[in-house]
Amino acid sequence: MELPAVNIKAIILVHWLLTVWGCMGHMLPSSYAWGNFSVLAVGIWAIVQRDSLDAIMMFLTGLLLTVLTDIIHISVFYPSPHNFLSDVMRFSIGMAIFSLLLKPLSCYLVYRMYRERGGEYTFNIGVTSAGQDRSTYEPIDQPDAPAPWSGSGKAAQAPY
Repeated sequence: MELPAVNIKAIILVHWLLTVWGCMGHMLPSSYAWGNFSVLAVGIWAIVQRDSLDAIMMFLTGLLLTVLTDIIHISVFYPSPHNFLSDVMRFSIGMAIFSLLLKPLSCYLVYRMYRERGGEYTFNIGVTSAGQDRSTYEPIDQPDAPAPWSGSGKAAQAPY
């Protein structure tokens, strides 16, 4: 089953709205808002520069990191069961949880956009391995190989 093509603007709009609603109850710390809104700003950069692989990859990486930080924020700052929760606080934490649940789907959709822009399947962080294939290696500090006509027993002459 193929998922429909989703615009990056829709992803940013949904997560912006859920983040705003998640911050309404003042239960989560300001680092929750800073982290999520910063990633959404990188998403806006990915909208503006449609051909940039760096922008879409940074947006994808930011979304993946906010999954981890959202889990930490919600688990640490979730109120204890014997505390009274107002309707605003319940709504706020519910929207933060809903945003967290949508992020893996958003990550998959953003990864598809990354592939459409020409990104590779592999994730390369620039570290090369020690055992590289050197079958096409040509030393540049060695003198050139002798000409084929110079190895005969007769006087070596260049064919003109």
